[in-house]
Amino acid sequence: MNIEQSVDILRSLVTTSLTVASPILLMAVTVGVVISLLQAVTSIQEASLAFIPKVTALGITMIVVAPWILRTLMDFTIQFLNRLPEAAR
Repeated sequence: MNIEQSVDILRSLVTTSLTVASPILLMAVTVGVVISLLQAVTSIQEASLAFIPKVTALGITMIVVAPWILRTLMDFTIQFLNRLPEAAR
């Protein structure tokens, strides 16, 4: 395996991991900002008020995007395993 192949595999690994994590992270940030705005407007500073909606939204998001995440990770794994014989040369 030469340097170019290693860098290409690492680049696809990082790209795939960021792509898979982005829907969950975007939902967490969105819900966090909305709840923070509501807390600032109403002057309610309760920790559980921010925690419960965020956990609920993340759970729903994970259920909805789980098939896409699984398919993306399976495609990456298949591509990686197909490249493995070339890397062994």
